[in-house]
Amino acid sequence: MDNSLIIALDFANGNKVEQFLVPFADKQLFVKVGMELFYQEGPAIIHRLKESGHRIFLDLKLHDIPNTVKSAMKGLARLECDLVNVHASGGKEMMEAALEGLESGTAAGRKRPKCIAVTQLTSTSEVQMNNEQQIPVSLKESVLHYASLTKEAGLDGVVCSAWEAASIREKVGPSFLTVCPGIRLAADQVGDQKRVAAPEFARNAGVSAIVVGRSITRSADPVKSYEQWINAWRGIQL
Repeated sequence: MDNSLIIALDFANGNKVEQFLVPFADKQLFVKVGMELFYQEGPAIIHRLKESGHRIFLDLKLHDIPNTVKSAMKGLARLECDLVNVHASGGKEMMEAALEGLESGTAAGRKRPKCIAVTQLTSTSEVQMNNEQQIPVSLKESVLHYASLTKEAGLDGVVCSAWEAASIREKVGPSFLTVCPGIRLAADQVGDQKRVAAPEFARNAGVSAIVVGRSITRSADPVKSYEQWINAWRGIQL
């Protein structure tokens, strides 16, 4: 999964997804299906994307009591996505239960989806974390704590900002996945993200995968934008 670029399909419905994907008919993409799309379309959207050969990050950020998360993950495993996630703040027991659910729900002979945990959302600032979550440490300390807890629970990696990725890999090992949203080109608007970084910074930090949405999905020429992003992410000079 290293050096992956994941396109966030943040669309309101499946028809808009299909319209977006038309010019990508000859490409196999890695796409993210989040709550907005999944809650409207359900498992059908996953089946349609898989039929087209795309890899899928099902971004539902589960956070509930361990038994509920275990049961939910058992069902999600049957969709055979490549990547799923939970909130690390749900605790070690919940994350372990998520993994148990995935393993029990994965068909014999199939590879279970990789499971990662959200540390702190990239829309969260340190001031917000301190004041609203009442976590009295630096944001970096909180993220590293959650990353260590995620590793102890046996998960495959975390969602974090690119600014914490190098420290996470140093603390828990280079094989631990770091999946980073909040990546922006110089001309892009920041939007609702707080901790943003350029693709070059993310690459140099050893990020495993970046998640890119609006600058591709809302582009007048999505294929051209995608190719520009791929080149920037992989350090290809044209």
